[in-house]
Amino acid sequence: MDFRLTDEQLEFQAHCRKFATEVIRPAADKYDREQSVPWDVIRAARAWNLHGVEHLMKMGSDPGGLFGVIYAEELHYGCAGIALAISASSLAAAGIAASGTPEQVGKWIPECFGEGDEIKMGAYAVTEAGAGSDVKSLRTTAKVDGDEWVINGTKVFISNGGIADVNVVVATVDADLGHRGQASFIVPKGTPGLSQGKKEDKIGIRASQTTEVVLEDVRIPMENLLGGKEKLDRKLERARSGQSGGKSNALATFEITRPMVGASALGIAQAAYEWTLSYLEGQADEHGPMLEQQHVQQVLADVATEIEAARLLVWRAAWMGRNGVPMTGGQGSMSKLKAGDVTMWATTKLMDLVGEYAQTTDCPLEKFFRDAKIYQLFEGTAQVQRLVISRMQRQDHQAKFQESAEVLQQAPGTAPGDPLESDKEPAAA
Repeated sequence: MDFRLTDEQLEFQAHCRKFATEVIRPAADKYDREQSVPWDVIRAARAWNLHGVEHLMKMGSDPGGLFGVIYAEELHYGCAGIALAISASSLAAAGIAASGTPEQVGKWIPECFGEGDEIKMGAYAVTEAGAGSDVKSLRTTAKVDGDEWVINGTKVFISNGGIADVNVVVATVDADLGHRGQASFIVPKGTPGLSQGKKEDKIGIRASQTTEVVLEDVRIPMENLLGGKEKLDRKLERARSGQSGGKSNALATFEITRPMVGASALGIAQAAYEWTLSYLEGQADEHGPMLEQQHVQQVLADVATEIEAARLLVWRAAWMGRNGVPMTGGQGSMSKLKAGDVTMWATTKLMDLVGEYAQTTDCPLEKFFRDAKIYQLFEGTAQVQRLVISRMQRQDHQAKFQESAEVLQQAPGTAPGDPLESDKEPAAA
């Protein structure tokens, strides 16, 4: 096991950090105040090869699976809101990749980013007023009418809502089946009945547009059902007959992206930690230089240790996802949970060290603190992550226990898979 980054990964990390410090950070205050879309920074990201389909392909080319989490952490080091504005289309692309046919993937993922100098956006529309982390309670419906799907409902807290060229909408086609009765649909910008609702006034990630997405009798062709009608019919039939139908498309997409969300949170924590170290270097009180005081050293040591521990969880989950290792113990959820909690805790502790200055808008910690909170909320709250981990840990333990029991029942000299002693027929008298 080698924990060192490769030369290529280190070079990519340095490239992302340079973009974060030279391009994102200088623009952060402006877009945070205005709550406007940072189109110029997104174009710059394209010029730096940090946005677009080619960039997305690079993320998938790393056998270690770490390009994506390195990218997320370093860009969020610059500004979480701007980083999300640059990268939010990737969630829509992940939804298409998870559910779509090869033809749909080839057609719609490029439309989430644009090509050449053209910038386009994608949005992944799942959350509703009564169904956030609980995706099985979605009320948005999709019904067949002739050779079209008709979609009705309202989505809330949608990143890139109202400005997306491609909306991936998760809707219920059979309410009796819960999440197994849901499907994902492509709704292009300009489709009649598709509109932007309320734009949210947020405490953090303010450079990322977040709105309601309203769908009123939205009609789309059959071909815009991700995965196709035949695949959906088979899935629904399995669910109605009581057969295992697997996870919902939305849950499958979130499982892929949770380590990325964790890495994004860590970018904020790392930025807050480094800023505090630099700030305290020149500070002193009646007890002497701040960095030489034990209570300050204790806090800084705890923050550094927790960031490193969370990063290892994130990197492990990213490696597992890239290499097809099943996260049967909830490792993806662990990475997001730990990183989100560490970031909220770390920004709070660091503000305590800095004192009154930390609560002013002149202090960068104030913005880091505001940006941190969302990482305990979206793509599954911290509480939901704990439930997911607990349930998966129990299932994993039960599976291992059953496997161990079967091994213990094997007769000496036999191999796993051979008939157990308890299964053999008694010898004839």
